[in-house]
Amino acid sequence: MEVSEDQFEALVGQALDTIPARLAHAMQNVVVLVEAEPPDSDPDLLGIYEGIPLTERDHWYAGVLPDRITIFRGPITRMCDTYEQVVEEVRVTVVHEVAHHFGIDDDELHDLGYG
Repeated sequence: MEVSEDQFEALVGQALDTIPARLAHAMQNVVVLVEAEPPDSDPDLLGIYEGIPLTERDHWYAGVLPDRITIFRGPITRMCDTYEQVVEEVRVTVVHEVAHHFGIDDDELHDLGYG
């Protein structure tokens, strides 16, 4: 399914807008990025969270670069047959990676239907 860079970035923004306001306000020191492709070592990766989850931050946490949530356009668009599927996969992937920012691991996400 072909989706332009601009359309895909807009979908990521829309997915972020679906996060409940109280959770969105709790997100701290994190940036959400869109990249065309994941690393060659993991070509099917849809998204990744890189950083220190909120649940692991303590008094020592200061002066660090923002955590990164990266959503990869290529694998998502290749796995979907329709625009609606892309919209849903972007939403699920964004929620999945934001959950990691809050300290929710893959097993918990799987139990919640996001893994």
